[in-house]
Amino acid sequence: MPHIAFGNVTKEYLAGKRHTIAIANFSLEIERGSFVSLVGPSGCGKSTVLLMLAGLLEPSCGTIAIDGKLVAGPNERIGTVFQDPHLLPWHTVLRNVLFPVDLRRKNLREFEPQARELLKLTRIEGFAEHYPHELSGGMRQRASICRALILNPDILLMDEPFSALDAMTREEMTYELQRIWSSYGKTVIFVTHSVREAVFLSDRIVVIGLSPNCIIHDVSVPLERPRTAKMETQTAFNLIVDEIRDSIAQGHKYAKTHNGAAIQFAAET
Repeated sequence: MPHIAFGNVTKEYLAGKRHTIAIANFSLEIERGSFVSLVGPSGCGKSTVLLMLAGLLEPSCGTIAIDGKLVAGPNERIGTVFQDPHLLPWHTVLRNVLFPVDLRRKNLREFEPQARELLKLTRIEGFAEHYPHELSGGMRQRASICRALILNPDILLMDEPFSALDAMTREEMTYELQRIWSSYGKTVIFVTHSVREAVFLSDRIVVIGLSPNCIIHDVSVPLERPRTAKMETQTAFNLIVDEIRDSIAQGHKYAKTHNGAAIQFAAET
């Protein structure tokens, strides 16, 4: 039984006579403990996939299951990290990490040692009593990752978590995430627009195309771990990067052809 299974999932948005298909016929099985990245152009439905798996959005049709149990709403087995850390400015870093515990009316003191251990793992233990405005962007994102892990979820969903960071901080956070994932062994589904970032981090990369918004390529990344900066100069690494970029480019060509035909058909009818 797969850890995560999407079965022919489609999500449509209706607004009067208009309807938009955010994702179509999405079928994917993911193994426990794997790191899977979703890549593709803006608007292809990557974030929609994460929101449906998180139980924050209901699919129009199809099924989503975790260990054979259908997703029917938010649950503690899933932690989420978004592009914006969304830290509460009136809470310290420690209290921000503990916020999911407070939200579920659990004992804060019981979880505090774990929160401090997470801060230590992400190397911001010295900032536990600081407030978000006193942190750098990378530190705030580290705190966000700690918050996502505080309830020890099985699955970590990450929606472009490093896209707002400067290039140097983003590179540093990529190495940090690899180290955290290696330490905790969570199943990670990671959305990014950076193909090189996806190859560096992932066991597997799923490419989603436009019009229709569906899977157009599924690539395994058989590079040894831990990944290093030197690997990015090697032929094996760059062949995978080229394969994914070619797939995205082909998807763009298909979308343009498909949309052009649709426009011509609409004009003729």
